[in-house]
Amino acid sequence: MSATLHTLLTPWRIWRRLALWQQIVAGMALGIVVGIVLGPSATVLKPIGTLFVNAIKMLIVPLVFCSLIVGVTSIKDSQKMGRIGIKAIAFYLISTAIAISLGLLIGTLFEPGAGMDLVAKEQAATKEAPSFINTLVSIVPQNPLAALASGKILQIIVFAAALGVALNLIGEKSKPAVAVFTSLAEAMYKLTSLVMTLAPYGVFALMASIAGSYGLAVLEKLMIVIVAVYIGCALHIYGCYGLFISLIGRLNPAIFFKKIIDAQSIAFTSSSSSGTLPVSLRCSEEKLGVPKSISSFVLPLGATINMDGTALYQGVTALFVAQAFGIDLSLADYLTIITTATLASIGTAGVPGAGLIMLTLVLTTVGLPVEGVALIAGIDRILDMARTMVNVSGDLMVTTLISKSEQELNLEIYSDGSATAATSDTNSTQPKADSINTENTL
Repeated sequence: MSATLHTLLTPWRIWRRLALWQQIVAGMALGIVVGIVLGPSATVLKPIGTLFVNAIKMLIVPLVFCSLIVGVTSIKDSQKMGRIGIKAIAFYLISTAIAISLGLLIGTLFEPGAGMDLVAKEQAATKEAPSFINTLVSIVPQNPLAALASGKILQIIVFAAALGVALNLIGEKSKPAVAVFTSLAEAMYKLTSLVMTLAPYGVFALMASIAGSYGLAVLEKLMIVIVAVYIGCALHIYGCYGLFISLIGRLNPAIFFKKIIDAQSIAFTSSSSSGTLPVSLRCSEEKLGVPKSISSFVLPLGATINMDGTALYQGVTALFVAQAFGIDLSLADYLTIITTATLASIGTAGVPGAGLIMLTLVLTTVGLPVEGVALIAGIDRILDMARTMVNVSGDLMVTTLISKSEQELNLEIYSDGSATAATSDTNSTQPKADSINTENTL
């Protein structure tokens, strides 16, 4: 009897040893197989997937609200750090806006979801798009509690950011409130982690339902999504970041990309910006010549708020979902996606499953079916590798540009691969001739 029980439990033990992303991919594959075998009757599994989608929806408002406040209040209030922090946030937000715009452009050109006709009955009614002016005016909530209760994400983001700034301004008196929000944010991170453990089962149920109804045509479209995201990530790293390094920093971008290969490779394989942070710090100080006083502040900040790769991914996947469900997006919807993804990037980095959570947020904001998340979840790990590489590259780009603008970048280390970090924190080693006219670069 014990041998039989051991045999029966072996598949479960193997399953438990798999990483979460592997379980999700396996759940998607098994869901497709079950859906094809059972056909339309596989829709009986859809309620299981709906429970998972509802659990993700449950996280959005408290997660964004608490995380954003913690992100804003984490910026230390000193003159130099304040100046560097403003530069870093400005760079991160601008590059994120560019990334989401590039993602939308690529999604429009590739049309990965065209012809899928996955129109959800509850989404069939055409919604009247608000004007851009009305959208802009409405982002400031008249009643913050009502915005929280109704899940109006843009209003929540604006209120949370304003509250975070106000807490910073009142100094010592803010400590109790900041401690509460920090504790709540940590609790939400943990709850998010717990919900994400259910992802393989939710994805299995939703993919079985979709495959049972629509067949293998879904797989072809998902391959197009992967290709589109990878092309977009390459363009953003070597196009956008390369231009920033060359035009704003007046540095050789080829040297920059050569010096950050280690960090890029770790980011690609680990899919973790935070996990790559030690390697990023070493690259910035030992190979790029960034002083420790700047890299130790800007890089952790970037690991918290910089999500260029995720923003680009959301642009492609949001259009994929819209096209798959036959929903036309207006100009106001495009601008709303750009604004939401850019602002939300401040408060959602570092969260397990952050890409899917942010995608759910974006889809909800513009009224797209959240069921579309199930289509992306199975390939999310593949996409996560590329977007994490973008995020880490962006962190190092911003750190380098800020160091150059502060006239603290050691150009000898940047240009000479044999230089060491021993002098990277010494400003006197930077050739003065090379720093002429760089004071007002940023």
